[in-house]
Amino acid sequence: MFRIGLFLLTNFAVIAVASLTLNLLGVGSYLEQSGSGLNLTALLIFCAVFGFAGSFISLFISKWMAKRSTGTRIIFQHGSAEERWLVETVKELADKAGIGMPEVGIFPAQQSNAFATGWNRNNALVAISQGMLDRFHKDEIRAVLAHEIGHVANGDMITLTLIQGVVNTFVMFFARIIGHTVDRVVFKSERGHGIGFYIVTFVAEIVLAFLASMIVAWFSRRREYKADYAGATLADKQGMIRALQRLQAETQQHVPNQMPDTMAAFGISSGFSDRVMAARATHPPLEKRIQALQSL
Repeated sequence: MFRIGLFLLTNFAVIAVASLTLNLLGVGSYLEQSGSGLNLTALLIFCAVFGFAGSFISLFISKWMAKRSTGTRIIFQHGSAEERWLVETVKELADKAGIGMPEVGIFPAQQSNAFATGWNRNNALVAISQGMLDRFHKDEIRAVLAHEIGHVANGDMITLTLIQGVVNTFVMFFARIIGHTVDRVVFKSERGHGIGFYIVTFVAEIVLAFLASMIVAWFSRRREYKADYAGATLADKQGMIRALQRLQAETQQHVPNQMPDTMAAFGISSGFSDRVMAARATHPPLEKRIQALQSL
């Protein structure tokens, strides 16, 4: 029920923000005044506003959404000895990376995982699963936290948002051009848009979004290598390698990913890999990540 409510609330916010922005820009219909052709400039602005609005709203509520969807409990320095160590370690790594102190949390998943999110590098959240906290050694946890701090310091959340906004824009743009062309050529609509436009546009958006997701996934895989490097340099290379090896052993047991779908790309591990869908994977295979660190 919460996810449905969040989905409806987010989409309502996107429509409200996009509509207000379009009105401020003076952009109305993207059809030409005759109703027979497309105003490509207006169409591109329309698609960009909607494409980026969704991405930026998701970014700005990312911390709140992550806490709610994962059940993350924020910890403070006056907690248990283990919690104090976590907060102090994150503070040390954040200072070393030159970013503001993130919030630190634990989420109740038995799968070993961790994530970082937030709308800017000085207002982030770093969280670790209870399972990882129970089973990993401290030097491995420290390396994992450094990996997540690396994501924040590299500005990965902002960059991913910008890439997703560009992708959204061009998916909407080209889907409407395809829909308009088919509506005119096949369905012979002369003015406005008929049912053919909406059906073809809908199908084209699904196909183009599937293809475009490979671009976003490619960037996501690249940022994992950089975050692993941050884990090795901010903390310890061998600790980072051992942490990835522990994750690899867990994924070989086909332990399911307990991260919500909306957070899967932000975890240090995406669970066991499906090689058939490797082009859309958000994380490189763990063996390749280990090899990359060993070759440093």
